[in-house]
Amino acid sequence: MTTNHKTNMKSDIKINNQLIKRKDSVLVIMDVQEKLVPAISNHNKVIENIVRLIRFAKIIEMPIVLTEQKKLGATIGEIKTELPGLAPIEKIEFSACKNSRFIKKIHELSRTNIILTGIETHICITQTALELIHEFNVHVIYDASSSRSEEDMDIALQRLSQSGVVVSSTEMVIYELLEKAGTSEFKKTLDLIKGT
Repeated sequence: MTTNHKTNMKSDIKINNQLIKRKDSVLVIMDVQEKLVPAISNHNKVIENIVRLIRFAKIIEMPIVLTEQKKLGATIGEIKTELPGLAPIEKIEFSACKNSRFIKKIHELSRTNIILTGIETHICITQTALELIHEFNVHVIYDASSSRSEEDMDIALQRLSQSGVVVSSTEMVIYELLEKAGTSEFKKTLDLIKGT
């Protein structure tokens, strides 16, 4: 005896929960400071990508948090110019999670995705990411962060990836947050991507 079973097909495609959403995200820029930047590998490209991400964050109205490590000078001019009125959170800790002002700010924003950029990848970025991962989805943008040595940066990115941190690129995260073409946001973002 054969029984006909009707298969229920949903018209909706299940949305991949690994894709981050702008309403759930915050951009964190760590310690891009005058005394350290000149020693950083590929620092010009890193700064260019951080500036690109700042401008994109403004387009989509994503909040930005800025940190500075004490005694390393001010945040470099290229970044400070893009963030008038945004006071940096000063810290002596390598992991920003050990700084009460930083943690308070992150919790006040009520976002679940932390997009981490800055320097140095193998010290402050890694330590912060490894602590944040217990409570947040953490994305480290490899071409918007760096270290003094490429070897240190590479091993840090491997460790982060193995620990559950998402390692992404500037363009990947921009297009993921943008979601679609044909909007005014897309047109403004296209100029950023093209570098115009």
